[in-house]
Amino acid sequence: MELFTTGSLTFRYSLLSRMESDCKYFLGYGNGCEKHLWGGNIDEHISSMMELYKSFPDDLKPEWINETRISEYADAMKKKTSQKVA
Repeated sequence: MELFTTGSLTFRYSLLSRMESDCKYFLGYGNGCEKHLWGGNIDEHISSMMELYKSFPDDLKPEWINETRISEYADAMKKKTSQKVA
């Protein structure tokens, strides 16, 4: 992940935005299918999002997402997966 966390700000904003879009798709039309996640599975995806978010300097962190929102995605995605199994 170091390659991604040391890239340009523009690249990191774009990647984080894409990863958030993956979460939204997973929870909606993706029907909880992990193969659509950039990280390959929920844990890797969320971990990568957190690491990427934390790579921004405090004064340049994206305003459209934060650690709380990323954690909320994690909870919702895990709940969606557990509902598929039940």
